[in-house]
This record gives sequence, structure tokens and C-alpha cells, in this order.
Amino acid sequence: MKNIISILKFTVLIVILFAVIYPLTILGIAQFAPNQGKGETLSVNGKVVGYQKIGQKFDKPNYFWGRPSAVEYNAAGSGGSNKGASNAEYLALVQKRIDTFLVVHPYLKKSEIPTDMVTASGSGLDPNISPQGALIQVKRVADARKLSEEKVKQLVEKMSNKPKVMGTETVNVLELNIALDQLK
Repeated sequence: MKNIISILKFTVLIVILFAVIYPLTILGIAQFAPNQGKGETLSVNGKVVGYQKIGQKFDKPNYFWGRPSAVEYNAAGSGGSNKGASNAEYLALVQKRIDTFLVVHPYLKKSEIPTDMVTASGSGLDPNISPQGALIQVKRVADARKLSEEKVKQLVEKMSNKPKVMGTETVNVLELNIALDQLK
């Protein structure tokens, strides 16, 4: 009986610690984050169109496409894949993405496709692509919008985010597509 009471006390302590104190601590810390930890939304004409740091699906030819998502762009549960580069199922999925990308971009060779355009990120919700991933889509987007490739390329270069200290250059796909919609 003494052991059962000790176990119950410990269980209550753990529940209070991890179900009450920890979440309230994280909520308190989030109050100092931008937008109080609720996410940074992007708006057009006063209407929220998405979150800056969560990738979303674009598959129409007149928009830039982001990275594939391991969670089908469901922000309720992010996650990558456990499958490695030697897994046959994973390799087949990547090959399917490459084949699909080449059908829509017939002017490209397989070797010209950056890996970020055919592999999902660790979270499955990466909002960014590489500048190379955006630049290889310029022809398709320009043709679909009846714009000059040079004008669309300049927009990609303008929207590229250079690292402040270290890291890689990225392009936020949602921000790029919003700017694209505002092109005259």
C-alpha cells in the first residue's frame, strides 16, 4: 500500500509539472515572441492569406511551388519521413516527384532540379525554397502570366533573403507569390 501511495503522489506531481507548469511556462515565454507566439500571418488587402513560417501548397502553373510536404501541408502535425536515401519506397517517391516536375518544366534536365524541389524538409512544412528552386520555375510562371522572364527573375532576386550572419540564401514562397500577384 505504501508503494501505491508513493506512485500516485509521483504521478500527480508529474501531471502537474508537465500538464500545467510546463505549458504555462511556454505560454509565458511566447508572450515575448513576435505576435505573442501565435504565428506571423501575411495579409493582402486586410485578408490573411497564410503564415510566413509555414509552407502551403501551390500547384497552379502561374505560382511558384514550394518544397514537397511530408505531411501534405497539414500544420496540425508537422513531421518528416523516417525513410533514408537507401529506402526503395523513398527513392521511388523522389523519382515520381522528379518526373512530375520535368513534365511541367520540359525545358529542364534532371540534373538541374535542386534537391529542395523534390525532397520534403524535416518539418514537412518548410516555407522556403532555394533561389535556384525559384529560378528554375521562372519560365513556367512567366509564360503562365504572360510576363517577361526577366521581370519575374528580377522579382525572385529581389525576394531572396540573404543570411544575416551565416546560413543559406532562401526565398519565402508565399511572400514571393504575393509579390507576384502585385506585379503589373
